[in-house]
Amino acid sequence: MRDVIIVGAGVAGLSAALYCSRQNLETLVIGKNLGGQALLASEIQNYPGVPNTSGFELVRSIEGQAKSFGAEIIIDEVVSLKKEGEGYRVTTSSGKEFSSLTVILAFGKTPKDLGVPGEERLKGKGISYCTICDGPLFKGRTTVLVGIGEHGVESADMLSRISSKLRWIFPFKSPGGDSSLFKSISSRKNVEIFPNSKVLEVKGEKRFESLLIEINGDRREIRGDGLFVEMGYVTKTDFLKGIIELNHKGEIKVDRACRTSAEGIFAAGDVTDMPYKQAIIAASMGAIAALSTYNYIARLKGKREMRGDWRHLDAKKGDEGREPLFFAPF
Repeated sequence: MRDVIIVGAGVAGLSAALYCSRQNLETLVIGKNLGGQALLASEIQNYPGVPNTSGFELVRSIEGQAKSFGAEIIIDEVVSLKKEGEGYRVTTSSGKEFSSLTVILAFGKTPKDLGVPGEERLKGKGISYCTICDGPLFKGRTTVLVGIGEHGVESADMLSRISSKLRWIFPFKSPGGDSSLFKSISSRKNVEIFPNSKVLEVKGEKRFESLLIEINGDRREIRGDGLFVEMGYVTKTDFLKGIIELNHKGEIKVDRACRTSAEGIFAAGDVTDMPYKQAIIAASMGAIAALSTYNYIARLKGKREMRGDWRHLDAKKGDEGREPLFFAPF
């Protein structure tokens, strides 16, 4: 049984992982993607001490710090949380189960699913909800994108530059987002667009093979090596009902120490009832949740509690030497 499982790999979750792992807690982070909503921020100018960065760069930096102190990070989606003895058991969409003494819920808003047959079965098997994370794995191959808004357009831009062929599907006349960039992407020879399309089914035996769509009243099967879904984000806390207290918006209620209504479960970031949704606030809540988690475990084990983390520790691997979580070489 691990010391702590952190659900969510955005700024809050990774910050919590950094603080937990520095206290020598056995720390596992499970996130549907790496970065969460921070990936939507192409530029961040108000993160103290960092004059100018992108959400992706900020997330990668915190990820490297957390991993350098021993945190383990896997990409999957937690769909169930249950009490188990003196701790908790989480189950993921891929059917894996993990146990820990404590849990930190820091998943913010979760990437939207397509909600069609075949999707759940093939998650993690050629389906990605993070283009910026997994796109480079499909360099020179055929990719299928279902995406809208700024993030959908940016994903299409990235995929069109690295894929041999991009097939882009969206439900309206245009995907929204940057219209000039959309026009540029649409004119590229390796891009095929399918506007006004409805996704009906994800197909494949052992991994993603094709997408069944309806366009202009006709059904078409769109084949590809990988499927990318960029349809925005949603708060998904239904699986927590009856376990911890939620407000009318489905947000997790926490106190100033990031404790929830359940012993041993803490929460941080945008998934909580904190009204201000900012990266710096998510990071600070992640740190608070981690320190509260450490003190909870310390009390269980009869150890001394702590009030801050000021120690110098030798990291296992610095930023320069760390291996990326997803990226294949270009």
